[in-house]
Amino acid sequence: MTSARRTSYGVKGAPYAFLLPAVALFTLLFALPIGYAVWLSLHKVRVSGLGLGAGARNEVWAGLENYTDALTDSALLDGALRVVGYGAIVVPVMLGLALVFALMLDTDRVRLAPFTRLAIFLPYAIPGVVAALLWGFLYLPDVSPFYYVLNGLGLPQPDLLDGGPLYLALSNIAVWGGTGFNMIVIYTSLQAIPVEVYEAAKLDGATPLQIALKIKIPMVAPSLVLTFFFSIIATLQVFSEPTTLKPLTNSVSTTWSPLMKVYQDAFGKGDVYAAAAEAAIIAVVTLVLSFGFLRAANSGTKQEEAR
Repeated sequence: MTSARRTSYGVKGAPYAFLLPAVALFTLLFALPIGYAVWLSLHKVRVSGLGLGAGARNEVWAGLENYTDALTDSALLDGALRVVGYGAIVVPVMLGLALVFALMLDTDRVRLAPFTRLAIFLPYAIPGVVAALLWGFLYLPDVSPFYYVLNGLGLPQPDLLDGGPLYLALSNIAVWGGTGFNMIVIYTSLQAIPVEVYEAAKLDGATPLQIALKIKIPMVAPSLVLTFFFSIIATLQVFSEPTTLKPLTNSVSTTWSPLMKVYQDAFGKGDVYAAAAEAAIIAVVTLVLSFGFLRAANSGTKQEEAR
């Protein structure tokens, strides 16, 4: 009886044993850092006198003071507005191109499909910093071959690293690098659609355009939702592109995006407490927007199913 009980306990405990490494990694690499960041955001350093000597700088409880300062910081708010404008360009263009490429690759007439898929996906495999450096030098008038060609043709040479065109320059880097990944996700969903659906539509006289608009796009709607969700998160966390282009232009400040503001406060000013509060605010905003979008998408799906 005792042996049977031990065997039963061992069988019941086996799933938890398999989960233990994942739980340990999640706790050490995710939960603890988040908890420590929240703890830092609720504290600050109090300087006594000139700030010299032992005990001159003490960590004290700050409550919500860091959060209040962050929410009233014009640099952080301006960075958030810039990211909104940046995302308004990147997300629709990138997902639109990804959908068009996926639909084109899913046709029977496409040639060299494996090579084409690889060519579209390849920019995603290039690290963001490398891609930003590559495009940054292509934007510079002194070294860019595009400016040389425009100059030879007597055409105007726009400065893509200054003013409004800067948004287009940054957006181009993100679109160039992210379209391939989203295309693969959508294309994989298209490949999962049964062939019988297309054959039935063709027998009913549907054209390729009608099949794409009436069948393919509605059936890959979950993939479109997923790619939009990932794109929103990536847009809110934009950091590498403007940081890499910053040495090439004066139009990109150290607080151009919210994450750049966090980095500047943490490593430029040495105020990790304010940076932790700003990071927590960005995380909450990302969570709220993501949850709201997913809920709206699920609600729309349920309404369509009810019809």
